[in-house]
Amino acid sequence: MRPGTRFLYLHGFASGPGSAKGVALAQHYAHVGVRLERLDVRVPSLERLRISAMLETVRAALGGPAERAVLFGSSLGGLTAAEVAAREPRVAALVLLAPAFELVPRWRQRLGEDGWRRWQDSGWLETLDHVTGQPARVDFGFITDASEQLAADGPDVRVPTLILHGRGDDTVDIAVSRAFAAGRRHVRLIELEDGHALVASLPRIIEEADRFLAPFLGG
Repeated sequence: MRPGTRFLYLHGFASGPGSAKGVALAQHYAHVGVRLERLDVRVPSLERLRISAMLETVRAALGGPAERAVLFGSSLGGLTAAEVAAREPRVAALVLLAPAFELVPRWRQRLGEDGWRRWQDSGWLETLDHVTGQPARVDFGFITDASEQLAADGPDVRVPTLILHGRGDDTVDIAVSRAFAAGRRHVRLIELEDGHALVASLPRIIEEADRFLAPFLGG
């Protein structure tokens, strides 16, 4: 591993540092002497989730100005990782799992205009907390903040990037990853026969990530 290189994992929406993918990847890299730090990006809380707070949490974990980081990100964590990479020279490479690009327009389309208006008017969207398994809610401030933080044409990522995305993903359509990768020679998209969770594809994800990150792993 290159000296001063940090490895960070960012979980997805309503998930947490103990997610199956995060734990499996951390255990795998521990066996080769690499600490994959699983960040908690439910900030300041799931109810009051803010992209701006997520970005600051990741930037604070990058280390000093001379350090470099490899970011793994799943879904919303993947989008956040890409946004940090577009703004931070300390990020050297990305491994993104079904990254949630085009977040705001996708959510609006998914909810429909009636559902979107109800969220906006009531202030709350009911969801499932994947950490507790219990019903939860997220306030509309999440969308307001995301609209302010996210560029309409997506993050301007310039570092080597590996994207793994399932063709059967019904949460984040693989078309958004295809569009992001198109025309970017430094971005490689691997399409998997899987859905959004990608847990069934973990062996392939680990294999491809190891190959992609060989320069950072020392072999």
